[in-house]
Amino acid sequence: MRRFLVTVFLLGALAAIAVGGAGLWWVYQPLRTPAQAVDLSIDPGTLPRGVAQAVADAGVDVNPDLLYLWFRVSGQDRQIKAGSYELEPGITPHRLLRKLADHALDAAFVGEPFPVGELPSRPVFDEELVLVTAKAHAPVGRATDLEASTVLAFAQGCSYRKRLEEWFALDGTRPERVMELASYQAIIACAAAGTGCGIVPASLLGALHAAKDIRQHPLPEPLRHNRTHLVWNGEPGPALREFLDAI
Repeated sequence: MRRFLVTVFLLGALAAIAVGGAGLWWVYQPLRTPAQAVDLSIDPGTLPRGVAQAVADAGVDVNPDLLYLWFRVSGQDRQIKAGSYELEPGITPHRLLRKLADHALDAAFVGEPFPVGELPSRPVFDEELVLVTAKAHAPVGRATDLEASTVLAFAQGCSYRKRLEEWFALDGTRPERVMELASYQAIIACAAAGTGCGIVPASLLGALHAAKDIRQHPLPEPLRHNRTHLVWNGEPGPALREFLDAI
């Protein structure tokens, strides 16, 4: 009898571990989404179950009941904030929850194009964007002129990356791969080494004294010009109001 009870207990423990492992595996798996980013709007006062349903209604292929259960199990279901979000292709349930719960920034500089939704924003400055490659690279007038079509860019959702991908699409081609980097300095260094190409503001090259290390190529209109906005969420606090008055 004792051996039977021990066996039942062990089988139950193994089943719990298996279920827990499957759940942990699921939250890190990419969700099926349309080819382009999904715009998601969460109204103030929306409960976590309603948020899960809104994600599914926006076009993400996910069971809203399972997503709601993940919100609850994580303990962050009440930290989800109202606002407008862009859900990039390949987003995981784990990253989705972080995106919905993380609204720590008072404001952010965002380059066009971006989905503003109902968030207040103000244009702050215009930039000229250039394509950067290795210094020895031949002149580039179109995407097919590139010797290596590896794109050096920030993570999915970056407006400059989107412009570069649009440039490839205009030429009827696509990059062989995208190397995601965390800084402009890394993009410029990899371009200088011949790893690939990237888009950066022309003014940045002067500020970083990096123009001598790479070759700049002009982009066609309208990809060349970019307007950056200051975007904030909710009523601005005293510090943000003072900053808005200064600009």
